[in-house]
Amino acid sequence: MTRVVLATAYGGPEVLTVADRPVGEPGPGQARVAVRAAGVNPADWKSYTGAFGTDPAALPKRLGFEVSGVVTAVGPDAAVAVGDEVIGFRVSGGYAAELVVPTSALVPKPASLGWEQAAGLMLTGATAVHALTATGVGAGDTVLVHGAAGGVGLMAVQLAVLRGARVVGTVGGDGADLVRRLGGEPVRYGDGLADRVRAAAPDGVDAALDLVGSDEAVDVSLELVADRQRIATIAAFGRAAADGIRALGGGPGANPGTELRDAARTELAGLAGDGRLEVVVAGVFPLEEVAAAHRQGMAGHSHGKLVLVPW
Repeated sequence: MTRVVLATAYGGPEVLTVADRPVGEPGPGQARVAVRAAGVNPADWKSYTGAFGTDPAALPKRLGFEVSGVVTAVGPDAAVAVGDEVIGFRVSGGYAAELVVPTSALVPKPASLGWEQAAGLMLTGATAVHALTATGVGAGDTVLVHGAAGGVGLMAVQLAVLRGARVVGTVGGDGADLVRRLGGEPVRYGDGLADRVRAAAPDGVDAALDLVGSDEAVDVSLELVADRQRIATIAAFGRAAADGIRALGGGPGANPGTELRDAARTELAGLAGDGRLEVVVAGVFPLEEVAAAHRQGMAGHSHGKLVLVPW
């Protein structure tokens, strides 16, 4: 048996509970992983708040798409060994003390990377890689990143800079210093945003990433970027269909980019292991405090990743 997080109904974080469930033995091409940390992502709470539907047959729901941990058992033809330190993405039910996963979901964890950082690397990092690749961001470009101090935003800022691009990133609250430290040029969102971006980038903006889903982000991107195929959103799916910009991820009509995101895992692990990509951890919560972690995430003011640990 192992401790897992379950959503027992549809609603807010109050529907979450921690329960004991069987782990099972790994089958062919599978491994059992003792979880050291699990990344928290908006898709986790969207799964039980009704954003993806409210099918009662889908309850109770296991949560969690990314983990870091140690392999404790392997099945036949497993591509890992007992004792390996790994990062799991994409997994199912990662909010747990232990779980069985396909070994195809595992990549080696760099020794230099802490458990919490490793657990928070892949979903935001792969999303950022997808967005930058879809919009063709490269050397010499100026890219506008909306929500630059969020989990995906901080990855997008760093990865764009590594590609040789200049980054102007929208921020609120106290995120400006963090974005600046990671190589971006912060501008405050709100009324007058387009003018502030023009002042920061008088030679123009080549591409834009909407990582927040607001009308302001889409409207300013459309105003400043000439080529709509160089504007991507991971949240404003209705606007994407109406305005002819790229929709990425798991929303309606969006390109999931599954192969591209899977292929990015090794690169992301290498960059983080070498210290060229920083995973900013905004908060660490015990598994039993998952509801508090989700409430903080839903508030939208965390700069970086929230992480659960099973002890």
